[in-house]
Amino acid sequence: TLIEYDGRHFELIDTGGMGIEDVDNLTDEVEAQIEAAIQEADVLLFVVDTRSGLVPLDEEVALRLRKVDKPILLVANKTDSSSLDANAEEFRKLGRGWLTLVSVQQNRNKDVLLDLICQRLPDLQHDGSELEPPVMKIAIVGRRNVGKSTFVNTLVKAERMIVSEVPGTTRDSVDVMFELDGHQFMAIDTPGLRRNKSVRTDIDWYGVHRAQRSIRRADVVLLFFDCKQQMRKVDKQLAHYISDQYKPCIFVVNKWDQLAGQMPTERWVRYVREMFPTMAYCPIGFVTGQTGKNVKALLNHAQMLFKQANQRISTGQLNRLVKAALVKHEPPLYQLKRPKIYYATQVAEAPPTIVLVCNHPQGFTAPYQRYLLGFLRDHLPFGEIPIKLYLQQRSRDDQRDEIGHEYSAESLDPTQEITIDEDLEQDFDPENIEEDDFDFESEDYQNIELERKTDDSSGPVD
Repeated sequence: TLIEYDGRHFELIDTGGMGIEDVDNLTDEVEAQIEAAIQEADVLLFVVDTRSGLVPLDEEVALRLRKVDKPILLVANKTDSSSLDANAEEFRKLGRGWLTLVSVQQNRNKDVLLDLICQRLPDLQHDGSELEPPVMKIAIVGRRNVGKSTFVNTLVKAERMIVSEVPGTTRDSVDVMFELDGHQFMAIDTPGLRRNKSVRTDIDWYGVHRAQRSIRRADVVLLFFDCKQQMRKVDKQLAHYISDQYKPCIFVVNKWDQLAGQMPTERWVRYVREMFPTMAYCPIGFVTGQTGKNVKALLNHAQMLFKQANQRISTGQLNRLVKAALVKHEPPLYQLKRPKIYYATQVAEAPPTIVLVCNHPQGFTAPYQRYLLGFLRDHLPFGEIPIKLYLQQRSRDDQRDEIGHEYSAESLDPTQEITIDEDLEQDFDPENIEEDDFDFESEDYQNIELERKTDDSSGPVD
């Protein structure tokens, strides 16, 4: 997790518990992850439990940390009130680190702990410029064991996640920073989601909510599938949640090396489009996370979506486009009159949010709203991202305090083909996204499928 405090940015690495025997036989992998985190860290937080008191396992951890020549803070968690301070004092006998009494649940001494961490962080060696947080946060979501953590490990070239054949070995959302071509990223690896009836344990329930929170935090979401597995209900639930949050998304078909040469990518494209018809704007990528094939191209395209989501269109351009849409197809009559759109404006980015101020929002039928949204998508630099569209009634004093009738890309029928006059396309020339940074002709990009429109053909993967 990236922490910002008092003008400093630092990464907090959470590890598995030391000395705990895991029923899934992951103890060795957990220990290796802990050792890697200790070697990488600048400051260590030795966390103990005030309510449980000093236990033999705490002494084992303290013994292990005696060999570590780095600043250590002994954090006595669950010290919920001053009445428990005396209980926490027994941890001083461990002799490792500055004792700090905190309570996560009660938010006690949080600032004290952050101050102590910042005091022990090394001074930054730089050329005078401040270290910036990651440009873009990428949430990596999908069903259990579809290769999400392997993909993240390929990004950072280190075993930061616990990768195993046991499904569900990522039990919490984990933030990992990495750099590509001079750009900083934060990858958020999430627990794999199960069907609702399979969410039996507190860990699974917590994982579902952490995955949803990760989607909300993200700038771009990568929804992973295993190329050799059929879609399930949980895949649709994930896609629906991503759409509800208006997050740019790439459908990622992972482990493609297992089917390369046996099945054309077009077949999987048709399958994905049939399963998610309301997200036809989302591109599709075919990757092999274990070897890194097409991974760089995938990240380049994620950057493109990030740029699209943060574009701002001038009011003049937007109004000319809306006028062209009205000229091309007038809205149907409402109470024997044509409803009017007075003007349009973009009020927000990420997602692009467009308000159409009109006299009768209820007069614009659902099909006509889909037409307007499709027209905007075809002519604005928002071709692969969700758009928020509002119809708002103009008040007498023109105050925009009530927004009604929200319509998103979720409601756009992707099978409705909207044809645009060539002359109209030439008249309207919005600013295009800079694509000079991306080499789409490289070999890395050859097998990535970037589809915006729905393929009319049918037939799921056998």
